[in-house]
Amino acid sequence: MANVGFVGLGVMGSRMAERLLQKGHSLTGYNRTRAKAQFLIDKGMKWADSPRAVAAAADVTFSSVANSSALLNITEGPDGILAGLGKGKVYVDMSTVSVSTSRNVAAKAREKGADMMDAPVSGTVATLMQGKLSLMVAGKKETFERLKPLFEDFSDHPVTGQGHKVTYVGENGLALVMKIATNSNLAVQMLAFSEAVLLAEKSGISRQTAVDVLTHSAIASPMVQYRGPFVLKLPETAWFDVNMMQKDMLLALELGRQVDVPLPSAAAANEMLTSARAIGLVHEDFAVMFDALAKMSGVSR
Repeated sequence: MANVGFVGLGVMGSRMAERLLQKGHSLTGYNRTRAKAQFLIDKGMKWADSPRAVAAAADVTFSSVANSSALLNITEGPDGILAGLGKGKVYVDMSTVSVSTSRNVAAKAREKGADMMDAPVSGTVATLMQGKLSLMVAGKKETFERLKPLFEDFSDHPVTGQGHKVTYVGENGLALVMKIATNSNLAVQMLAFSEAVLLAEKSGISRQTAVDVLTHSAIASPMVQYRGPFVLKLPETAWFDVNMMQKDMLLALELGRQVDVPLPSAAAANEMLTSARAIGLVHEDFAVMFDALAKMSGVSR
């Protein structure tokens, strides 16, 4: 069993940390709001008073935060993760952040004699609980091979033990590239699905029927199957809100500009997210782009 740490115990981070506890690992954790981590403390997680203290206590430290600014907040300064790293330690960031920011942090970690990998996940709390979480991992191949059993602990089924998908994609930053590409496509799919539902609905087919047909049709990707029904009823708590998705869309559009890949469908989806923000839906799940398009179409939820 490993001696691990986790910084950033929000909705997703806390569930991933919980998985490490379930696997029998020794876990030290930190979150800006301690109350959100109390259930993990009750299950055996050791509490640390700073990100630095987590990194100092653990051999492998994971983190999951909202954006690039949050990553710098937990890694830099006297109480940051970098200050707690030393020779032989490994830091794994599972956030979706700027590629350049992550690579800069990795360079600083290596100056300390440690190593860093980026390992964003594709999925939600629901897919994590079902053992269907996918991980993309980038960094030194030898570090990946050493930590692969830990990565597989996040992605296997809690009952059957069968793993889903852990993929090594190359040098630092490339896992983030893959995650950004993936998330931009989620928004594009949601917009296309919303268009199809509204086209059917305004032509005389009930919304319920349209959703049922589309989620069992040739277009029914896993994302459409689990998020498509949100056009009928949004979840009480957003799985991934408009603000978070638009952050990832802007990362994708910037990356596209850098590597000269036009992203016309991603740009259109991003504008629909802006429309959702403009009508006060920023904290809803990004599936609420349906509501923005419906409003333009003269249709109410």
